[in-house]
Amino acid sequence: NFFFLMPVIIGGFGNFLLPLLLGMPDLSLPRLNALSAWLMLPSVVCFGLSLLSGPGVGWTFYPPLSSIPYTGLGVDYLMFSLHLAGLSSILGALNFVTTIFSSVFFFINTRVSIIVWAYLFTSILLLSSLPVLAAAITMLLFDRNFGSSFFDPSGGGDPVLFQHMFWFFGHPEVYVLILPGFGMISHICLIFTNNDSVFSYMGL
Repeated sequence: NFFFLMPVIIGGFGNFLLPLLLGMPDLSLPRLNALSAWLMLPSVVCFGLSLLSGPGVGWTFYPPLSSIPYTGLGVDYLMFSLHLAGLSSILGALNFVTTIFSSVFFFINTRVSIIVWAYLFTSILLLSSLPVLAAAITMLLFDRNFGSSFFDPSGGGDPVLFQHMFWFFGHPEVYVLILPGFGMISHICLIFTNNDSVFSYMGL
């Protein structure tokens, strides 16, 4: 998800298709785009390091399973990995939104491609949900290493709070992964059928 689907479908195809469909030479913030791409490398390295000590907390990090008495250093590496991947996605989404709204073509053409709309709403979903996941992981990191008790019941914390924060990200993530695909398939169907009532604007 974080290391294949999002970098390829959102980052890769988005970097290629958005300037092409908006009539722009490149994305609006190329250096931010480069930073977004380069952040994936240390993220993957941290993920690989997390496998050496076996996190064993699943993909949801639910406390108390992810608390310090039960798991080793691998969980911390996994948290840093998700932080970097999340920051990469936030920067990429910010770049996409800036590119779309700075394009004159987007505002003067009422029939802009569905792919552009799909990436716009995907980026908005990412910008609204990823900071919540980052906050939840940061709070868990503080619980593990700095003696706080956000999710520790013995210190007055609430483990269910983490679940709420995680799924605030998890539910939109489903649409984040599927919307660009819907946009591409609808665009292809529109081109080959020349029918925008079913496969294109009205259908989507």
